[in-house]
Amino acid sequence: MALAMKDTFYISHGSPTLSIDESLPARHFLQSWQDKVFPQKPKSILLVSGHWDTSFPSVNIVQRNDTIYDFYGFPDSMYKLKYPAPGAPELALRAKELLVASGFKRVDEDRERGLDHGAWVPLMLMYPEADIPVCQLSVQSKRDGDYHYNLGKALAPLRDEGVLIMGSGAATHNLRALGRNSGGGVVPWALEFDTWLKDSLLQGRYQDVNRFQEKAPYAKMAHPWPDHFYPLHVAMGAAGETAKAKLIHHSWDLGSLSYASYQFTSAN
Repeated sequence: MALAMKDTFYISHGSPTLSIDESLPARHFLQSWQDKVFPQKPKSILLVSGHWDTSFPSVNIVQRNDTIYDFYGFPDSMYKLKYPAPGAPELALRAKELLVASGFKRVDEDRERGLDHGAWVPLMLMYPEADIPVCQLSVQSKRDGDYHYNLGKALAPLRDEGVLIMGSGAATHNLRALGRNSGGGVVPWALEFDTWLKDSLLQGRYQDVNRFQEKAPYAKMAHPWPDHFYPLHVAMGAAGETAKAKLIHHSWDLGSLSYASYQFTSAN
């Protein structure tokens, strides 16, 4: 019998250089995962990445995950990294079953796709042994926060089956604004949005976070496209409305890229 998981997580994976750049504090945070953050070993991992965006929820059903290099113009060494985690076909079908039962009428199966860098870069640092089966679930960026929260809610029973549900994105994600702050430090709009997010989560105002486009300062600036934010809503929904949020890592890069990461601990 697998140990139940009381926690879900949202990890800000920032730049693909997280895979090689020793100067990034977020890299060291993820490397300390099993020792300091979450020693409990999951039976399998359901990971929602902002880099897989589809019209309908999709799960990947493979025996072994390929490593997808979905980034361009980076150092050669990054294209040689591998994360050959086993696939989790049973988890994929169970996730599909739960989603369909909760009213998500169409859930697609992708029998070829491996792990994109939103999945394998953090996982390579957290679970370097690559021995835990991983299934990826896509986001639907044309839908809203409530939709993704409900997606997570539908998947909550997986926690009792020993599955670690994890969202991977970025607390702020405006690639055009990166490095534009010539004076150094964090740009005010990013700081304001990031602080609003932290306060909202720690105070349990999950409905406000679901409606962040209306409620948050500089929402459109922080997330011109919401693909990297919706994995947060899935993690929140899977932990439940009475879950307690905790900020487990915080750092900045390039003036406006927040690496804020959160743990959601279910009340039951």
